[in-house]
Amino acid sequence: MQFTENAKMSDIIHDDYRLLQVISRFGISLGFGNQSVQTACEAAGVHTPTFLAVVNSIIGAGHGNVEALVPQVSVAELMRYLQRSHSYFVDFRLPAIRRKLIEAIDCSAKNQIAFLILKFYDEYAAEVERHMDYENQHIHTYVQGLLDGKVPGADDSYGKLAHQHHDNHSSLYKSSDELKSIIVKYYPSDSDTQRLADTLMDIYIMEEDLFSHCQLEDTLFALAVERMEQDVRDSNADASPASSADDEAAAAMPDGLSEREKEVVRLVVSGLSNKEIAERMFISTNTVMTHRRNIARKTQVRSSAALTIYAIVNGLVNLDEVKV
Repeated sequence: MQFTENAKMSDIIHDDYRLLQVISRFGISLGFGNQSVQTACEAAGVHTPTFLAVVNSIIGAGHGNVEALVPQVSVAELMRYLQRSHSYFVDFRLPAIRRKLIEAIDCSAKNQIAFLILKFYDEYAAEVERHMDYENQHIHTYVQGLLDGKVPGADDSYGKLAHQHHDNHSSLYKSSDELKSIIVKYYPSDSDTQRLADTLMDIYIMEEDLFSHCQLEDTLFALAVERMEQDVRDSNADASPASSADDEAAAAMPDGLSEREKEVVRLVVSGLSNKEIAERMFISTNTVMTHRRNIARKTQVRSSAALTIYAIVNGLVNLDEVKV
């Protein structure tokens, strides 16, 4: 089920309890009665389409079609949401679980296992904090520059910033799994089982919440930023007076392909997959697919074999670069 602006805000919560945190992180207070999503969002000064894009993405209604949600999204609103999420995890959720963990395990000097579990938890919490601090200091600062109209340098891109960071998401999942496994498998049986089980439940719920958060960053946010990044570059190119050399280069571009699109053509005919092209160009796979659709529309060439011939004829590649 996909929610719309006419749905009742209370129905959203009843449908999926996880959306309580979404509402909170958008700064929407409870007590909205039977208000619709649109009315509640407008009262809180929240961009309704962005709120709905996040909600539908998290519950899976937009799964497989996240790209269709991107045009509705306010990057500024979505980034504020992500920043509030960071604050929730670092300043509230992680410390709260640590307090419960201390109450649930025997932290006396004689219990070395309890001491090591607490130490492992602190290392995990520090890893999450470093991860989110990087996003705040580097990724969000870069995105804010785009929002302010700053044109990225030739070697700058959101994809390049996020590429290495994306791998850290997997690291967080592994650390969380290891923490749970240690507690379940190795903590002595004379523990306060009820308190420890309750703490473990909190860890599982936080892990699920963190996974949704990271998925949102890797899909909806990444696509929205890359779209805005391209818009900023295109606007700057349109505003810049072209030199005669620029005019000649533009005229030489077959069928009006941009430099980015020509690079995609070269990589396609050299035999790279969409995923490999994305990694080489520091962009998402969805962005590669968008480039390929634009190339097909401009050139009226659809198959890889025909694109190879097109690239050779128009001097985009040499014959020895082609993957046969």
